[in-house]
Amino acid sequence: FFLRSGGALLPPLQPTLAMADPQLLAALDLMRRMPPSRCETSLEELVDLVPHLTDDLLNTIDQPLQTAKDAQGNAYLLCDYNRDGDSYRSPWTNEYDPPLSDGVLPSPKLRAMETLANDIFEGYREMYYEGGISSVYFWDLDESSFAACVLVKKDAEEKKKLEAGNWDAIHVVEVRPLGPKRAAYKLTTTIMLRIKTGHAVGVHEGEMNLSGSLTRQKEEELAVGDVASHVANMGRMVEEMENRMRDTLQSIYFGKTKSVVNGLYQSGGAEANKKKDMLAQALMAEMGKRNAD
Repeated sequence: FFLRSGGALLPPLQPTLAMADPQLLAALDLMRRMPPSRCETSLEELVDLVPHLTDDLLNTIDQPLQTAKDAQGNAYLLCDYNRDGDSYRSPWTNEYDPPLSDGVLPSPKLRAMETLANDIFEGYREMYYEGGISSVYFWDLDESSFAACVLVKKDAEEKKKLEAGNWDAIHVVEVRPLGPKRAAYKLTTTIMLRIKTGHAVGVHEGEMNLSGSLTRQKEEELAVGDVASHVANMGRMVEEMENRMRDTLQSIYFGKTKSVVNGLYQSGGAEANKKKDMLAQALMAEMGKRNAD
Protein backbone atom coordinates (compact mmCIF):
# COMPACT_ATOMS: atom_id res chain seq x y z
CA PHE A 1 0.00 0.00 0.00
CA PHE A 2 1.30 3.45 -0.82
CA LEU A 3 0.25 6.52 1.08
CA ARG A 4 1.20 9.67 -0.73
CA SER A 5 0.04 13.26 -0.66
CA GLY A 6 1.95 15.69 -2.79
CA GLY A 7 5.33 14.42 -3.92
CA ALA A 8 8.76 15.71 -4.75
CA LEU A 9 8.00 19.41 -4.21
CA LEU A 10 10.32 22.33 -4.85
CA PRO A 11 11.58 23.89 -1.60
CA PRO A 12 10.28 27.42 -1.03
CA LEU A 13 13.75 28.92 -1.09
CA GLN A 14 14.86 27.44 -4.42
CA PRO A 15 14.13 28.96 -7.83
CA THR A 16 11.55 27.08 -9.87
CA LEU A 17 14.09 25.41 -12.11
CA ALA A 18 11.57 22.92 -13.40
CA MET A 19 9.75 25.71 -15.23
CA ALA A 20 12.92 26.53 -17.19
CA ASP A 21 14.15 22.97 -17.80
CA PRO A 22 11.66 20.50 -19.33
CA GLN A 23 13.99 17.59 -18.58
CA LEU A 24 14.07 18.46 -14.87
CA LEU A 25 10.29 18.83 -14.88
CA ALA A 26 9.97 15.36 -16.43
CA ALA A 27 12.36 13.91 -13.84
CA LEU A 28 10.36 15.39 -10.95
CA ASP A 29 7.13 14.15 -12.50
CA LEU A 30 8.61 10.66 -12.72
CA MET A 31 9.69 10.74 -9.06
CA ARG A 32 6.13 11.61 -8.00
CA ARG A 33 4.95 8.36 -9.58
CA MET A 34 7.52 6.11 -7.96
CA PRO A 35 6.80 4.17 -4.73
CA PRO A 36 7.77 6.39 -1.78
CA SER A 37 9.38 3.43 -0.01
CA ARG A 38 12.15 3.32 -2.64
CA CYS A 39 12.70 7.08 -2.94
CA GLU A 40 16.46 6.88 -2.45
CA THR A 41 16.91 4.05 -4.95
CA SER A 42 14.74 5.83 -7.53
CA LEU A 43 16.74 9.03 -7.08
CA GLU A 44 20.06 7.21 -7.54
CA GLU A 45 18.79 5.60 -10.73
CA LEU A 46 17.50 8.94 -11.99
CA VAL A 47 20.86 10.60 -11.31
CA ASP A 48 22.55 7.87 -13.35
CA LEU A 49 20.24 8.67 -16.27
CA VAL A 50 20.70 12.46 -16.14
CA PRO A 51 23.98 13.16 -14.28
CA HIS A 52 23.99 16.83 -15.35
CA LEU A 53 20.84 17.36 -13.21
CA THR A 54 22.38 15.85 -10.04
CA ASP A 55 22.55 19.08 -8.02
CA ASP A 56 19.08 20.20 -9.08
CA LEU A 57 17.54 16.83 -8.19
CA LEU A 58 19.27 16.67 -4.81
CA ASN A 59 18.13 20.22 -4.03
CA THR A 60 14.49 19.68 -4.97
CA ILE A 61 13.57 16.12 -3.93
CA ASP A 62 12.95 15.35 -0.28
CA GLN A 63 14.67 12.17 0.88
CA PRO A 64 14.54 10.20 4.15
CA LEU A 65 16.92 11.83 6.60
CA GLN A 66 20.34 10.27 7.19
CA THR A 67 22.33 10.48 10.43
CA ALA A 68 25.99 11.09 11.21
CA LYS A 69 28.22 11.81 14.20
CA ASP A 70 30.70 14.65 14.54
CA ALA A 71 34.19 14.50 16.06
CA GLN A 72 32.73 14.89 19.57
CA GLY A 73 30.29 12.02 19.11
CA ASN A 74 27.17 14.18 18.73
CA ALA A 75 24.53 12.70 16.41
CA TYR A 76 23.07 15.04 13.79
CA LEU A 77 20.92 14.85 10.66
CA LEU A 78 22.07 15.37 7.09
CA CYS A 79 20.20 17.46 4.53
CA ASP A 80 20.91 19.82 1.67
CA TYR A 81 20.83 22.82 4.02
CA ASN A 82 23.95 21.75 5.96
CA ARG A 83 25.80 20.38 2.93
CA ASP A 84 28.72 22.02 1.17
CA GLY A 85 30.04 19.83 -1.61
CA ASP A 86 30.48 16.37 -0.11
CA SER A 87 30.80 17.65 3.47
CA TYR A 88 28.11 18.19 6.11
CA ARG A 89 28.14 20.68 8.99
CA SER A 90 27.34 19.60 12.53
CA PRO A 91 24.96 22.00 14.35
CA TRP A 92 26.74 21.22 17.63
CA THR A 93 30.36 21.94 16.68
CA ASN A 94 29.72 24.17 13.63
CA GLU A 95 32.39 22.18 11.77
CA TYR A 96 32.25 20.23 8.51
CA ASP A 97 32.94 16.54 8.09
CA PRO A 98 35.06 15.85 6.07
CA PRO A 99 36.74 19.14 7.09
CA LEU A 100 36.44 22.18 4.79
CA SER A 101 38.67 25.22 5.07
CA ASP A 102 36.23 27.45 3.18
CA GLY A 103 32.88 25.88 4.13
CA VAL A 104 29.84 28.15 4.34
CA LEU A 105 29.05 29.08 7.97
CA PRO A 106 26.18 31.11 9.46
CA SER A 107 26.86 34.64 10.66
CA PRO A 108 27.57 35.08 14.41
CA LYS A 109 24.01 36.32 14.98
CA LEU A 110 22.47 33.34 13.18
CA ARG A 111 24.87 30.95 14.89
CA ALA A 112 23.63 32.20 18.26
CA MET A 113 20.03 31.55 17.16
CA GLU A 114 21.02 28.14 15.75
CA THR A 115 22.62 27.08 19.05
CA LEU A 116 19.56 28.19 21.02
CA ALA A 117 17.15 26.50 18.59
CA ASN A 118 19.03 23.19 18.75
CA ASP A 119 18.81 23.16 22.54
CA ILE A 120 15.09 24.03 22.50
CA PHE A 121 14.11 21.54 19.80
CA GLU A 122 16.08 18.81 21.54
CA GLY A 123 13.72 19.23 24.49
CA TYR A 124 10.73 19.39 22.12
CA ARG A 125 11.81 16.12 20.50
CA GLU A 126 12.18 14.38 23.86
CA MET A 127 8.69 15.46 24.95
CA TYR A 128 6.85 14.60 21.72
CA TYR A 129 8.93 11.74 20.29
CA GLU A 130 10.57 10.25 23.39
CA GLY A 131 13.77 9.63 21.45
CA GLY A 132 15.08 10.09 17.96
CA ILE A 133 17.41 12.79 16.61
CA SER A 134 16.83 16.48 15.86
CA SER A 135 18.94 19.14 14.15
CA VAL A 136 18.38 22.81 13.32
CA TYR A 137 20.30 24.82 10.71
CA PHE A 138 20.22 28.56 9.95
CA TRP A 139 21.48 30.47 6.92
CA ASP A 140 21.26 33.99 5.47
CA LEU A 141 19.00 34.82 2.54
CA ASP A 142 20.03 38.45 2.14
CA GLU A 143 21.11 41.35 4.35
CA SER A 144 17.94 41.30 6.46
CA SER A 145 16.24 37.95 5.83
CA PHE A 146 17.22 34.47 6.91
CA ALA A 147 15.92 30.92 6.93
CA ALA A 148 16.06 27.86 9.15
CA CYS A 149 15.51 24.14 8.73
CA VAL A 150 14.24 22.03 11.65
CA LEU A 151 14.74 18.28 11.20
CA VAL A 152 13.36 15.46 13.35
CA LYS A 153 13.87 11.74 12.78
CA LYS A 154 12.45 8.87 14.81
CA ASP A 155 12.90 5.17 14.10
CA ALA A 156 10.26 2.90 15.62
CA GLU A 157 11.30 0.03 17.84
CA GLU A 158 10.63 -3.45 16.52
CA LYS A 159 7.81 -5.07 18.47
CA LYS A 160 5.21 -7.73 17.78
CA LYS A 161 4.50 -7.54 14.03
CA LEU A 162 6.16 -4.16 13.44
CA GLU A 163 9.33 -4.87 11.48
CA ALA A 164 10.41 -1.30 10.68
CA GLY A 165 9.10 2.24 10.93
CA ASN A 166 10.46 5.74 10.30
CA TRP A 167 9.13 9.25 10.84
CA ASP A 168 11.06 12.08 9.13
CA ALA A 169 9.93 15.67 9.62
CA ILE A 170 11.46 18.52 7.59
CA HIS A 171 10.40 22.07 8.52
CA VAL A 172 11.79 24.96 6.43
CA VAL A 173 11.07 28.46 7.78
CA GLU A 174 11.69 31.63 5.80
CA VAL A 175 11.83 34.83 7.91
CA ARG A 176 11.54 38.32 6.44
CA PRO A 177 11.38 41.44 8.66
CA LEU A 178 8.42 43.79 8.23
CA GLY A 179 9.78 46.46 10.55
CA PRO A 180 11.55 46.73 13.90
CA LYS A 181 8.85 44.80 15.78
CA ARG A 182 7.25 42.38 13.25
CA ALA A 183 8.35 39.67 10.84
CA ALA A 184 6.73 37.45 8.20
CA TYR A 185 7.23 33.70 8.61
CA LYS A 186 6.65 31.14 5.86
CA LEU A 187 6.73 27.53 7.03
CA THR A 188 6.86 24.54 4.67
CA THR A 189 6.61 21.15 6.38
CA THR A 190 7.12 17.74 4.83
CA ILE A 191 6.42 14.57 6.80
CA MET A 192 7.77 11.29 5.42
CA LEU A 193 6.44 8.12 6.99
CA ARG A 194 7.28 4.47 6.44
CA ILE A 195 5.84 1.43 8.21
CA LYS A 196 6.58 -2.22 7.48
CA THR A 197 4.62 -4.90 9.32
CA GLY A 198 4.32 -8.64 9.24
CA HIS A 199 0.98 -9.70 7.82
CA ALA A 200 -0.70 -13.08 8.18
CA VAL A 201 -4.21 -14.28 7.34
CA GLY A 202 -4.77 -17.86 8.39
CA VAL A 203 -1.92 -19.96 7.01
CA HIS A 204 -0.91 -17.28 4.52
CA GLU A 205 1.95 -14.99 5.53
CA GLY A 206 3.13 -11.76 3.99
CA GLU A 207 3.95 -8.16 4.80
CA MET A 208 2.41 -4.74 4.42
CA ASN A 209 4.35 -1.60 3.48
CA LEU A 210 2.77 1.77 4.14
CA SER A 211 4.87 4.76 3.08
CA GLY A 212 4.50 8.24 1.72
CA SER A 213 4.91 11.96 2.28
CA LEU A 214 2.64 14.84 3.18
CA THR A 215 3.50 18.52 2.61
CA ARG A 216 1.78 21.60 4.02
CA GLN A 217 2.53 25.34 4.09
CA LYS A 218 1.63 28.13 6.51
CA GLU A 219 2.35 31.87 6.59
CA GLU A 220 2.07 34.22 9.58
CA GLU A 221 3.05 37.71 10.63
CA LEU A 222 4.19 37.79 14.26
CA ALA A 223 5.66 40.22 16.75
CA VAL A 224 9.40 39.96 17.42
CA GLY A 225 11.76 41.39 19.99
CA ASP A 226 15.15 39.83 20.59
CA VAL A 227 16.82 36.82 19.00
CA ALA A 228 14.97 34.38 21.25
CA SER A 229 11.59 35.63 20.02
CA HIS A 230 12.35 34.41 16.48
CA VAL A 231 13.11 30.93 17.83
CA ALA A 232 9.95 31.00 19.97
CA ASN A 233 7.78 32.01 17.00
CA MET A 234 9.23 29.29 14.80
CA GLY A 235 8.82 26.76 17.61
CA ARG A 236 5.11 27.51 18.01
CA MET A 237 4.51 27.30 14.26
CA VAL A 238 6.36 23.97 13.98
CA GLU A 239 4.50 22.52 16.98
CA GLU A 240 1.08 23.53 15.65
CA MET A 241 1.87 22.24 12.15
CA GLU A 242 3.11 18.88 13.39
CA ASN A 243 0.07 18.39 15.62
CA ARG A 244 -2.29 19.19 12.75
CA MET A 245 -0.48 16.89 10.33
CA ARG A 246 -0.42 14.05 12.88
CA ASP A 247 -4.18 14.36 13.25
CA THR A 248 -4.59 14.35 9.47
CA LEU A 249 -2.48 11.22 9.07
CA GLN A 250 -4.26 9.43 11.90
CA SER A 251 -7.86 10.30 11.04
CA ILE A 252 -7.80 10.45 7.24
CA TYR A 253 -4.97 8.41 5.80
CA PHE A 254 -4.68 5.64 8.37
CA GLY A 255 -8.44 5.52 8.85
CA LYS A 256 -9.02 5.12 5.11
CA THR A 257 -6.27 2.50 4.79
CA LYS A 258 -7.76 0.51 7.68
CA SER A 259 -11.18 0.63 6.03
CA VAL A 260 -9.76 -0.66 2.73
CA VAL A 261 -7.81 -3.47 4.41
CA ASN A 262 -10.85 -4.53 6.44
CA GLY A 263 -12.83 -4.64 3.20
CA LEU A 264 -10.24 -6.98 1.71
CA TYR A 265 -10.55 -9.32 4.67
CA GLN A 266 -14.29 -9.55 4.09
CA SER A 267 -14.05 -10.35 0.38
CA GLY A 268 -14.20 -14.12 0.94
CA GLY A 269 -17.32 -13.89 3.08
CA ALA A 270 -19.04 -11.08 1.22
CA GLU A 271 -21.99 -13.27 0.24
CA ALA A 272 -22.47 -14.47 3.81
CA ASN A 273 -22.33 -10.88 5.12
CA LYS A 274 -24.90 -9.85 2.53
CA LYS A 275 -27.26 -12.58 3.69
CA LYS A 276 -26.81 -11.50 7.32
CA ASP A 277 -27.67 -7.91 6.41
CA MET A 278 -30.77 -9.02 4.50
CA LEU A 279 -31.88 -11.19 7.42
CA ALA A 280 -31.39 -8.32 9.87
CA GLN A 281 -33.42 -5.98 7.66
CA ALA A 282 -36.21 -8.59 7.34
CA LEU A 283 -36.32 -9.04 11.13
CA MET A 284 -36.49 -5.29 11.71
CA ALA A 285 -39.27 -4.97 9.16
CA GLU A 286 -41.25 -7.81 10.79
CA MET A 287 -40.82 -6.33 14.27
CA GLY A 288 -41.96 -2.98 12.91
CA LYS A 289 -45.16 -4.55 11.58
CA ARG A 290 -45.91 -6.25 14.91
CA ASN A 291 -45.39 -3.04 16.84
CA ALA A 292 -47.74 -1.27 14.45
CA ASP A 293 -50.41 -3.94 15.02
